[in-house]
Amino acid sequence: MGDITPAALAPTVAWAAFALAFVFGIVAQRSNFCTMGAVSDIVNLGDWTRMRMWLTAIAVALLGSQALHLGGLVDLSKSIYASPNLTWLSALVGGLCFGFGMTLASGCGSKTLLRIGSGNLKSLVVFIVLGISAYMTLKGLFGVWRAAALDPAAITLAGGQDLPSLLVRDAGLDASVARIGIALLLAAALLAFSLRSAEFRTLDNIASSAVIGLVIAAGWYVSGHIGYLAEDPNTLQEAFAGTNSGRMESFSFVAPMAYTLELLMLWSDKSRIVTFGIAAALGVVAGSFAWSLATRSFRLEGFRDAEDTANHLLGGVLMGFGGVTALGCTVGQGMSGVSTLALGSLITLSAIIIGAVAGLRYQIWRVERSG
Repeated sequence: MGDITPAALAPTVAWAAFALAFVFGIVAQRSNFCTMGAVSDIVNLGDWTRMRMWLTAIAVALLGSQALHLGGLVDLSKSIYASPNLTWLSALVGGLCFGFGMTLASGCGSKTLLRIGSGNLKSLVVFIVLGISAYMTLKGLFGVWRAAALDPAAITLAGGQDLPSLLVRDAGLDASVARIGIALLLAAALLAFSLRSAEFRTLDNIASSAVIGLVIAAGWYVSGHIGYLAEDPNTLQEAFAGTNSGRMESFSFVAPMAYTLELLMLWSDKSRIVTFGIAAALGVVAGSFAWSLATRSFRLEGFRDAEDTANHLLGGVLMGFGGVTALGCTVGQGMSGVSTLALGSLITLSAIIIGAVAGLRYQIWRVERSG
Protein backbone atom coordinates (compact mmCIF):
# COMPACT_ATOMS: atom_id res chain seq x y z
CA MET A 1 0.00 0.00 0.00
CA GLY A 2 2.96 2.32 0.51
CA ASP A 3 3.35 3.09 -3.21
CA ILE A 4 -0.31 4.02 -3.75
CA THR A 5 -0.78 7.76 -4.23
CA PRO A 6 -3.87 9.97 -4.54
CA ALA A 7 -3.05 10.42 -8.25
CA ALA A 8 -3.16 6.65 -8.75
CA LEU A 9 -6.49 6.30 -6.94
CA ALA A 10 -8.18 9.32 -8.53
CA PRO A 11 -9.31 7.58 -11.76
CA THR A 12 -10.94 4.76 -9.76
CA VAL A 13 -12.78 7.30 -7.62
CA ALA A 14 -13.89 9.26 -10.69
CA TRP A 15 -15.16 6.20 -12.58
CA ALA A 16 -17.02 4.94 -9.51
CA ALA A 17 -18.63 8.36 -9.05
CA PHE A 18 -19.61 8.41 -12.74
CA ALA A 19 -21.21 4.96 -12.47
CA LEU A 20 -23.22 5.91 -9.39
CA ALA A 21 -24.29 9.20 -10.96
CA PHE A 22 -25.29 7.37 -14.14
CA VAL A 23 -27.70 5.30 -12.04
CA PHE A 24 -28.89 8.48 -10.31
CA GLY A 25 -29.54 10.08 -13.70
CA ILE A 26 -31.56 7.15 -15.02
CA VAL A 27 -33.67 6.75 -11.87
CA ALA A 28 -34.24 10.47 -11.32
CA GLN A 29 -35.21 11.04 -14.96
CA ARG A 30 -37.49 8.02 -14.99
CA SER A 31 -39.26 8.96 -11.73
CA ASN A 32 -39.28 12.74 -12.33
CA PHE A 33 -37.37 13.17 -9.07
CA CYS A 34 -37.06 16.91 -8.43
CA THR A 35 -36.87 18.96 -5.24
CA MET A 36 -38.13 22.17 -6.80
CA GLY A 37 -40.91 20.22 -8.44
CA ALA A 38 -41.79 18.70 -5.06
CA VAL A 39 -42.12 22.12 -3.46
CA SER A 40 -44.02 23.44 -6.49
CA ASP A 41 -46.48 20.52 -6.33
CA ILE A 42 -47.26 21.39 -2.70
CA VAL A 43 -47.62 25.14 -3.24
CA ASN A 44 -49.59 24.96 -6.48
CA LEU A 45 -51.46 21.65 -6.24
CA GLY A 46 -51.35 20.52 -2.61
CA ASP A 47 -49.72 17.29 -3.85
CA TRP A 48 -47.04 15.85 -1.52
CA THR A 49 -46.10 12.77 -3.59
CA ARG A 50 -42.77 14.03 -4.92
CA MET A 51 -41.89 15.53 -1.55
CA ARG A 52 -42.45 12.13 0.02
CA MET A 53 -40.07 10.66 -2.56
CA TRP A 54 -37.41 13.19 -1.58
CA LEU A 55 -37.91 12.60 2.16
CA THR A 56 -37.72 8.83 1.67
CA ALA A 57 -34.47 9.23 -0.26
CA ILE A 58 -33.08 11.37 2.58
CA ALA A 59 -34.05 8.72 5.13
CA VAL A 60 -32.34 5.95 3.14
CA ALA A 61 -29.23 8.11 2.59
CA LEU A 62 -29.14 8.87 6.31
CA LEU A 63 -29.42 5.23 7.38
CA GLY A 64 -26.89 4.03 4.80
CA SER A 65 -24.35 6.74 5.58
CA GLN A 66 -24.61 6.31 9.33
CA ALA A 67 -24.27 2.53 8.96
CA LEU A 68 -21.03 3.06 7.03
CA HIS A 69 -19.79 5.39 9.75
CA LEU A 70 -20.71 3.10 12.63
CA GLY A 71 -19.17 0.16 10.77
CA GLY A 72 -15.87 2.01 10.55
CA LEU A 73 -15.88 2.12 6.75
CA VAL A 74 -15.98 5.92 6.58
CA ASP A 75 -15.57 8.78 9.04
CA LEU A 76 -18.28 11.35 8.35
CA SER A 77 -16.65 13.82 10.74
CA LYS A 78 -14.03 14.36 8.01
CA SER A 79 -16.58 15.80 5.57
CA ILE A 80 -16.99 19.54 5.12
CA TYR A 81 -20.48 19.37 6.60
CA ALA A 82 -19.49 18.15 10.08
CA SER A 83 -16.65 20.60 10.72
CA PRO A 84 -16.64 22.54 14.01
CA ASN A 85 -17.13 25.85 12.16
CA LEU A 86 -20.87 26.53 11.79
CA THR A 87 -21.24 29.39 9.29
CA TRP A 88 -24.88 29.96 10.10
CA LEU A 89 -25.34 33.22 8.17
CA SER A 90 -23.81 31.75 5.02
CA ALA A 91 -26.13 28.76 5.36
CA LEU A 92 -29.19 30.99 5.68
CA VAL A 93 -28.35 33.51 2.95
CA GLY A 94 -26.94 30.90 0.58
CA GLY A 95 -29.89 28.59 1.11
CA LEU A 96 -32.43 31.36 0.51
CA CYS A 97 -30.66 32.48 -2.67
CA PHE A 98 -30.39 28.94 -3.98
CA GLY A 99 -34.03 28.13 -3.22
CA PHE A 100 -35.30 31.30 -4.90
CA GLY A 101 -32.95 30.83 -7.84
CA MET A 102 -33.98 27.27 -8.57
CA THR A 103 -37.60 28.35 -9.05
CA LEU A 104 -36.52 30.92 -11.65
CA ALA A 105 -34.26 28.39 -13.40
CA SER A 106 -36.90 25.62 -13.50
CA GLY A 107 -34.99 23.28 -11.21
CA CYS A 108 -32.05 22.78 -8.88
CA GLY A 109 -28.54 21.69 -9.83
CA SER A 110 -29.39 18.03 -10.30
CA LYS A 111 -32.52 18.86 -12.30
CA THR A 112 -30.45 21.15 -14.52
CA LEU A 113 -28.16 18.23 -15.34
CA LEU A 114 -31.10 15.90 -15.92
CA ARG A 115 -32.75 18.37 -18.27
CA ILE A 116 -29.52 18.81 -20.25
CA GLY A 117 -29.48 15.06 -20.78
CA SER A 118 -33.00 15.17 -22.17
CA GLY A 119 -32.21 17.95 -24.66
CA ASN A 120 -33.13 21.13 -22.78
CA LEU A 121 -30.98 23.96 -24.13
CA LYS A 122 -32.27 26.34 -21.44
CA SER A 123 -30.68 24.15 -18.81
CA LEU A 124 -27.41 24.11 -20.75
CA VAL A 125 -27.37 27.91 -20.48
CA VAL A 126 -28.20 27.65 -16.77
CA PHE A 127 -25.33 25.19 -16.34
CA ILE A 128 -22.87 27.67 -17.86
CA VAL A 129 -24.16 30.67 -15.91
CA LEU A 130 -24.42 28.68 -12.67
CA GLY A 131 -20.88 27.37 -13.15
CA ILE A 132 -19.47 30.86 -13.74
CA SER A 133 -21.38 32.26 -10.75
CA ALA A 134 -20.20 29.39 -8.56
CA TYR A 135 -16.59 29.93 -9.63
CA MET A 136 -16.92 33.66 -8.88
CA THR A 137 -18.17 32.70 -5.42
CA LEU A 138 -15.34 30.24 -4.88
CA LYS A 139 -12.44 32.38 -6.09
CA GLY A 140 -13.72 35.60 -7.66
CA LEU A 141 -15.69 38.75 -6.99
CA PHE A 142 -18.59 37.05 -5.23
CA GLY A 143 -16.07 35.16 -3.10
CA VAL A 144 -14.66 38.43 -1.77
CA TRP A 145 -18.14 39.52 -0.71
CA ARG A 146 -18.90 36.13 0.80
CA ALA A 147 -15.67 36.01 2.80
CA ALA A 148 -16.04 39.57 4.05
CA ALA A 149 -19.76 39.76 4.84
CA LEU A 150 -21.09 36.26 5.50
CA ASP A 151 -18.48 33.69 6.51
CA PRO A 152 -17.22 35.64 9.58
CA ALA A 153 -20.64 35.13 11.18
CA ALA A 154 -19.80 31.70 12.56
CA ILE A 155 -19.92 29.64 15.73
CA THR A 156 -17.17 27.20 16.64
CA LEU A 157 -18.56 24.01 18.14
CA ALA A 158 -15.94 21.88 19.84
CA GLY A 159 -16.06 18.32 18.54
CA GLY A 160 -18.03 19.15 15.40
CA GLN A 161 -21.49 20.37 14.44
CA ASP A 162 -23.12 16.98 13.84
CA LEU A 163 -26.05 16.34 16.17
CA PRO A 164 -24.52 13.26 17.88
CA SER A 165 -21.42 15.26 18.84
CA LEU A 166 -23.57 18.06 20.20
CA LEU A 167 -25.60 15.61 22.30
CA VAL A 168 -22.48 13.87 23.58
CA ARG A 169 -21.01 17.20 24.63
CA ASP A 170 -24.16 18.66 26.19
CA ALA A 171 -25.79 15.55 27.66
CA GLY A 172 -22.81 13.29 28.27
CA LEU A 173 -24.23 10.41 26.18
CA ASP A 174 -22.16 7.69 24.55
CA ALA A 175 -21.27 8.81 21.00
CA SER A 176 -22.39 5.61 19.26
CA VAL A 177 -25.64 5.42 21.21
CA ALA A 178 -26.43 9.04 20.41
CA ARG A 179 -25.66 8.53 16.72
CA ILE A 180 -27.80 5.39 16.43
CA GLY A 181 -30.67 6.96 18.33
CA ILE A 182 -30.77 10.19 16.33
CA ALA A 183 -30.36 8.43 12.99
CA LEU A 184 -33.13 5.93 13.71
CA LEU A 185 -35.53 8.53 15.11
CA LEU A 186 -35.07 10.97 12.24
CA ALA A 187 -35.23 8.28 9.55
CA ALA A 188 -38.28 6.69 11.17
CA ALA A 189 -40.07 10.05 11.29
CA LEU A 190 -39.35 10.74 7.63
CA LEU A 191 -40.41 7.25 6.53
CA ALA A 192 -43.54 7.28 8.68
CA PHE A 193 -44.64 10.56 7.13
CA SER A 194 -43.87 9.41 3.60
CA LEU A 195 -45.38 5.93 3.82
CA ARG A 196 -48.61 7.04 5.45
CA SER A 197 -49.81 8.11 2.00
CA ALA A 198 -51.43 5.31 0.02
CA GLU A 199 -50.84 7.29 -3.18
CA PHE A 200 -47.11 7.32 -2.51
CA ARG A 201 -46.88 3.66 -1.46
CA THR A 202 -46.17 2.18 -4.86
CA LEU A 203 -43.22 -0.07 -5.63
CA ASP A 204 -41.96 2.41 -8.21
CA ASN A 205 -41.97 5.40 -5.85
CA ILE A 206 -40.37 3.53 -2.97
CA ALA A 207 -37.76 1.77 -5.08
CA SER A 208 -36.77 4.96 -6.93
CA SER A 209 -36.39 6.87 -3.68
CA ALA A 210 -34.41 4.05 -2.08
CA VAL A 211 -32.00 3.79 -5.01
CA ILE A 212 -31.29 7.53 -4.96
CA GLY A 213 -30.71 7.43 -1.21
CA LEU A 214 -28.35 4.47 -1.56
CA VAL A 215 -26.41 6.30 -4.27
CA ILE A 216 -25.75 9.13 -1.80
CA ALA A 217 -24.49 6.68 0.83
CA ALA A 218 -22.38 4.88 -1.77
CA GLY A 219 -20.81 8.20 -2.69
CA TRP A 220 -19.41 8.48 0.84
CA TYR A 221 -18.01 4.97 0.52
CA VAL A 222 -16.28 5.78 -2.77
CA SER A 223 -14.54 8.95 -1.60
CA GLY A 224 -14.22 8.10 2.08
CA HIS A 225 -13.13 4.45 1.82
CA ILE A 226 -11.98 3.53 -1.68
CA GLY A 227 -10.30 6.91 -2.13
CA TYR A 228 -8.92 7.17 1.39
CA LEU A 229 -5.22 7.02 2.15
CA ALA A 230 -4.20 6.97 5.80
CA GLU A 231 -0.80 8.24 4.71
CA ASP A 232 -0.01 9.82 1.37
CA PRO A 233 3.56 8.70 0.58
CA ASN A 234 4.27 12.17 -0.83
CA THR A 235 3.09 14.22 2.17
CA LEU A 236 2.94 11.59 4.96
CA GLN A 237 -0.54 12.89 5.78
CA GLU A 238 -3.97 11.34 5.28
CA ALA A 239 -5.59 12.11 1.94
CA PHE A 240 -8.80 11.63 -0.02
CA ALA A 241 -8.09 10.94 -3.68
CA GLY A 242 -9.87 12.66 -6.53
CA THR A 243 -11.90 15.29 -4.67
CA ASN A 244 -11.79 19.03 -5.26
CA SER A 245 -12.06 19.82 -1.55
CA GLY A 246 -9.31 17.40 -0.54
CA ARG A 247 -11.82 15.83 1.87
CA MET A 248 -14.34 13.05 1.55
CA GLU A 249 -17.35 13.99 -0.57
CA SER A 250 -20.67 12.63 -1.70
CA PHE A 251 -22.95 14.04 -4.36
CA SER A 252 -23.35 17.79 -4.76
CA PHE A 253 -23.87 19.68 -8.02
CA VAL A 254 -22.98 23.38 -7.71
CA ALA A 255 -19.23 23.67 -7.15
CA PRO A 256 -18.68 20.66 -9.47
CA MET A 257 -20.24 22.65 -12.32
CA ALA A 258 -17.64 25.38 -11.71
CA TYR A 259 -14.84 22.83 -11.65
CA THR A 260 -16.17 21.22 -14.83
CA LEU A 261 -15.94 24.56 -16.67
CA GLU A 262 -12.49 25.11 -15.18
CA LEU A 263 -11.32 21.72 -16.43
CA LEU A 264 -12.62 22.42 -19.93
CA MET A 265 -10.93 25.82 -20.03
CA LEU A 266 -7.61 24.56 -18.62
CA TRP A 267 -7.59 21.15 -20.30
CA SER A 268 -3.94 21.43 -21.33
CA ASP A 269 -2.93 21.89 -17.67
CA LYS A 270 -1.90 18.34 -16.77
CA SER A 271 -2.42 19.03 -13.06
CA ARG A 272 -6.18 19.19 -13.68
CA ILE A 273 -8.05 15.90 -13.37
CA VAL A 274 -11.59 14.60 -13.53
CA THR A 275 -12.60 14.62 -9.87
CA PHE A 276 -15.42 12.93 -7.97
CA GLY A 277 -17.68 15.98 -8.38
CA ILE A 278 -16.97 16.49 -12.08
CA ALA A 279 -17.51 12.81 -12.84
CA ALA A 280 -20.76 12.87 -10.87
CA ALA A 281 -22.10 15.83 -12.83
CA LEU A 282 -21.20 14.17 -16.14
CA GLY A 283 -22.69 10.87 -14.97
CA VAL A 284 -26.07 12.42 -14.21
CA VAL A 285 -26.20 13.97 -17.70
CA ALA A 286 -25.18 10.65 -19.27
CA GLY A 287 -27.77 8.69 -17.30
CA SER A 288 -30.53 11.10 -18.20
CA PHE A 289 -29.44 11.07 -21.86
CA ALA A 290 -29.45 7.27 -21.95
CA TRP A 291 -32.95 7.11 -20.50
CA SER A 292 -34.21 9.81 -22.87
CA LEU A 293 -32.86 7.91 -25.87
CA ALA A 294 -34.23 4.59 -24.63
CA THR A 295 -37.71 6.05 -24.18
CA ARG A 296 -37.53 8.31 -27.25
CA SER A 297 -38.25 11.32 -25.04
CA PHE A 298 -35.19 13.36 -26.05
CA ARG A 299 -36.40 16.77 -27.28
CA LEU A 300 -34.55 20.00 -27.97
CA GLU A 301 -36.16 22.89 -26.09
CA GLY A 302 -35.24 26.59 -26.06
CA PHE A 303 -36.35 29.74 -24.30
CA ARG A 304 -39.94 30.91 -24.68
CA ASP A 305 -39.23 34.66 -24.69
CA ALA A 306 -37.01 37.37 -23.22
CA GLU A 307 -38.57 37.12 -19.76
CA ASP A 308 -38.03 33.36 -19.70
CA THR A 309 -34.39 33.93 -20.65
CA ALA A 310 -33.91 36.57 -17.95
CA ASN A 311 -35.45 34.33 -15.28
CA HIS A 312 -33.15 31.43 -16.11
CA LEU A 313 -30.06 33.66 -16.23
CA LEU A 314 -30.86 35.22 -12.85
CA GLY A 315 -31.75 31.82 -11.43
CA GLY A 316 -28.39 30.43 -12.52
CA VAL A 317 -26.53 33.31 -10.87
CA LEU A 318 -28.46 32.91 -7.61
CA MET A 319 -27.96 29.14 -7.54
CA GLY A 320 -24.24 29.44 -8.23
CA PHE A 321 -23.75 32.03 -5.49
CA GLY A 322 -26.14 30.37 -3.05
CA GLY A 323 -24.91 26.82 -3.55
CA VAL A 324 -21.26 27.69 -2.89
CA THR A 325 -22.06 30.07 -0.03
CA ALA A 326 -24.23 27.45 1.70
CA LEU A 327 -21.75 24.62 0.91
CA GLY A 328 -24.27 22.72 -1.17
CA CYS A 329 -27.57 22.42 -2.98
CA THR A 330 -30.73 20.35 -2.52
CA VAL A 331 -28.63 17.23 -3.04
CA GLY A 332 -25.33 18.46 -1.56
CA GLN A 333 -26.78 19.83 1.66
CA GLY A 334 -30.31 18.44 1.51
CA MET A 335 -29.20 14.82 1.12
CA SER A 336 -25.43 14.35 1.46
CA GLY A 337 -25.15 16.94 4.23
CA VAL A 338 -28.23 15.80 6.14
CA SER A 339 -26.97 12.21 5.95
CA THR A 340 -24.05 13.33 8.19
CA LEU A 341 -26.55 14.78 10.71
CA ALA A 342 -24.84 18.18 10.46
CA LEU A 343 -26.65 21.12 12.04
CA GLY A 344 -25.57 23.44 9.22
CA SER A 345 -27.15 21.13 6.65
CA LEU A 346 -30.49 21.26 8.44
CA ILE A 347 -30.31 25.07 8.53
CA THR A 348 -29.44 25.22 4.84
CA LEU A 349 -32.17 22.75 3.88
CA SER A 350 -34.78 24.82 5.73
CA ALA A 351 -33.54 28.01 4.05
CA ILE A 352 -33.64 26.39 0.58
CA ILE A 353 -37.27 25.34 1.06
CA ILE A 354 -38.25 28.80 2.35
CA GLY A 355 -36.46 30.40 -0.60
CA ALA A 356 -38.21 28.07 -3.04
CA VAL A 357 -41.63 28.85 -1.59
CA ALA A 358 -40.85 32.58 -1.81
CA GLY A 359 -39.78 32.14 -5.44
CA LEU A 360 -42.95 30.30 -6.32
CA ARG A 361 -45.09 32.94 -4.61
CA TYR A 362 -43.21 35.60 -6.56
CA GLN A 363 -43.94 33.83 -9.84
CA ILE A 364 -47.62 33.49 -8.96
CA TRP A 365 -47.71 37.22 -8.13
CA ARG A 366 -46.08 38.05 -11.47
CA VAL A 367 -48.66 36.00 -13.36
CA GLU A 368 -51.58 37.56 -11.48
CA ARG A 369 -50.16 41.05 -11.94
CA SER A 370 -49.66 40.61 -15.68
CA GLY A 371 -53.07 39.01 -16.08
